[in-house]
Amino acid sequence: MGIRNWLPFTRATKPKGQVALDSPEFLEFVRTGMGGNSVETALQNDAVLRAVDLVTGSIAMLPLEMMRRSESNGKIGPALDHPLYNLLRYQTNPWQTAHEFKALMQGWLLMHGNAYAQIVRTLGRVSSLIPIDPRNVSIETDGGMFPLRYRVTTQRNESVVLQPGDILHLRGFSVDAEKGVSRIQKAGAIIQTANQQQIAAQSLYEKGVIAGVAFKHPGQITAEAFARLKASLDTYAGAQNAGRAVLLEEGMSREFPPATAQSSQMFEMGGQLTERIGRVFGVPRPLMFMDDTSWGSGIEQLAMLFVRFGLAPWFSVWEQGITRACLPIQDRGVFYPDFDERELLRGTLKDQGEFLARALGSGGHRPWMEVNEARDHVGLGRHEQGSGLIAAGESNVPSQTA
Repeated sequence: MGIRNWLPFTRATKPKGQVALDSPEFLEFVRTGMGGNSVETALQNDAVLRAVDLVTGSIAMLPLEMMRRSESNGKIGPALDHPLYNLLRYQTNPWQTAHEFKALMQGWLLMHGNAYAQIVRTLGRVSSLIPIDPRNVSIETDGGMFPLRYRVTTQRNESVVLQPGDILHLRGFSVDAEKGVSRIQKAGAIIQTANQQQIAAQSLYEKGVIAGVAFKHPGQITAEAFARLKASLDTYAGAQNAGRAVLLEEGMSREFPPATAQSSQMFEMGGQLTERIGRVFGVPRPLMFMDDTSWGSGIEQLAMLFVRFGLAPWFSVWEQGITRACLPIQDRGVFYPDFDERELLRGTLKDQGEFLARALGSGGHRPWMEVNEARDHVGLGRHEQGSGLIAAGESNVPSQTA
C-alpha cells in the first residue's frame, strides 16, 4: 500500500446517497450527534476561525526538537544525529515541512479531538510520519477501553488495519480513554448561536433601516425643496466628503437617532459569544481581538498566561504522544522530544539583558549559565571560549606570559 493512499485531504468515496453502517463518519455521527459538516460550518464563524488559527499557528511556529540528556554529565542538547530530529524540526514526510505537519495535526486535535499519523519505519528507524484524516479512522477494541487496532478507510474506499505501534495518536481531553473530545462538537450550541447571531446581524444590515442622521421639517416639505435636499445629499455622500456641511431647506433641523436597542443588544451578544468561544479554545479575550484595556499594558503577562495555560497542555500531548509511539523504552531516559517555547516567553530586550547578566554572574551572583548557553538563548552562534561557568570579573581566556 503506497503512502499516497494516506493523503490527509482525501476522503473515502462512496456511491451517491449511500453511507455504510461501518463508515467512520456514520459512527462519529452516532457517537457525537453531529454530522460531518459541523467543522466546516463552525469555521465559517470568525471567532472559531481566529481561535483555531491562533492555537495551531502558535504550535506550528515553535521548534519541536529531539533532545539528548548526557548520561555522563547530565548536560542537555539537541540530538542532531537522532532520526526523529530532522522529522520533527524540518521535514516530517516527503511533501510536508514540520510546520505544516504540526499545524495540520493540531488543527485536527482542536476540531476533531484526535490526530493520527502512520509511522513509517526504514530498517527499524522512523523515517516518515504520514497524517491520516481522523474522519477516516475508527478504533476497534475487544470490548474494553484499550484499542487493539486502528481501521483506516483510504481514498480508494479500502479498509486497512494498523496496529497501535504503527500509528501516532494524539488525543485531546477524553471521557472514554479511547478518543479525544472535539471542542467544536462539545461547544456546538455556543457556535450555533454565534452563527445565528451573525446571520441576524447580516439580515439587519441588508434589510433593516440604518440611518446616521434624520431631518425634521416644521411642516410639510415641498417637492422642490425635497428635490434640492436629495441632490445635495447625493453630492456630499462618500468618505471623501466627510465633515462637509449640508444646506437644509425650509427651516429643517438635523437629528441623530440613537442606536436601536436591537442593534445594541446584538453587538453586546456578539462580544459575549466571541469571549465564550475563546474560552472553549483557551484563548484570552485580547487575543480574540476584542476591545480589552489589557491589550498593550499587560501584553507580556498575557502572553505568559496563554503559553502556560493555553499552549503548555498541548506541548505535553505532543511530547508524550511522540515518546509513547516513536521512542523505544530503553531510549526514553536519554532522548525526549521538547517544544522550545522561549520565543513566546521572551520579555523586552531590557528584561532579557538583566536575566542573562545575572545568569552569567553579574552583580556578585553565582553564575549558573555558560556564555554559549546565553548566546544560544538569543540566537547567536557558539564561541570557542564560551564553555564553562565564569564568575564575574574572571575570564577563561588563557593569560599571555612574556
